[in-house]
Amino acid sequence: MATIILTGGGTAGHCTPHLALLPYIKNDFDKIYYIGSENGIERQIIENTDIPYYSVPCAKLDRQSLTKNLKMPFKVISGVIRAGKILDEIKPDVVFSKGGYVSVPTVIAANKRKIPVIAHESDYTVGLANKISAKYCKKVLTSFPETAKTIKNGEFCGSPLRKSLFSVTKNEVLDSFGFKGNKPILLVTGGSQGAKIINDTLRLALSDLLPKYDIIHICGKNNLINEKTPKGYFQTEFMNKIENAFAVASVCVSRAGSNTLFELMSLKIPCVLIPLPKGASRGDQILNAAYFQKQGLATVLQQENLSPESLTLAINSIYANRYNLSRNFEKFPVKDASRHISRVIADYAKK
Repeated sequence: MATIILTGGGTAGHCTPHLALLPYIKNDFDKIYYIGSENGIERQIIENTDIPYYSVPCAKLDRQSLTKNLKMPFKVISGVIRAGKILDEIKPDVVFSKGGYVSVPTVIAANKRKIPVIAHESDYTVGLANKISAKYCKKVLTSFPETAKTIKNGEFCGSPLRKSLFSVTKNEVLDSFGFKGNKPILLVTGGSQGAKIINDTLRLALSDLLPKYDIIHICGKNNLINEKTPKGYFQTEFMNKIENAFAVASVCVSRAGSNTLFELMSLKIPCVLIPLPKGASRGDQILNAAYFQKQGLATVLQQENLSPESLTLAINSIYANRYNLSRNFEKFPVKDASRHISRVIADYAKK
């Protein structure tokens, strides 16, 4: 058997796909380790598994302050040195990176030691970390076919999907949310970090939405409202088993992070997508959302147009159109790429 190091983080989307791959990776690797940041969300996620976790210094680009970025090169160098010591200790046969700024030091350190690196890019356009990492990788796998064409060593494979998404039924988990199932259930999530503008807008729209829907609201850390909540409204900061919410959802409002989108589309849940706007990000979510809207699988509500009225209208419209969407889902099925990705990784570990 062989040894693999997994890396990636900064957001849950740069980490949770590893969980989808684990059942397959464990068939080829008897030793699995993870390298992430000291206090990132990836640490919280991985420490809920049996995978040993190592941390390295990491540097995130600050899009709002150029002066804060002056320290980046020193942090990256420090991270590469630390990652190198971990690699020398573990001696992995291959490194698999899911991107995010957290992954860069490990990828560079692995390349210096001639350890093969495979990366996966989830978004429609390549993120900064994977742009940097691509030159050190044997192959960069992609979720979107168009993305692979923009990378010299790119290969389209699709998105990894967790098996647990398809193992939960509505009746199993409905009671855990305090719902009876006599109304359609609206799931609202702003991603692993939450989204204040979505939280605030939803809460202003509750009086219009609750007569028609029961609502599950994943609002992010420290974003709960403390006063008594109305009947039919369930709020939580974070959900470790989001597949439970997916299992009961009739319609969803979400940011447009790629991993969440592919999961929602694979489950054929009608969605209103509110992508993170350019300026707050590099614009990747806007392109992710546009891709699925073009195929008739979701509707997009830009954040600058977000209001209680526009949100309510978009939710009601997509729910009313759910039968047409169902036909589109059949035309564009989302398949699990976990097995394919794990085979590519294992093949390079043997070289």
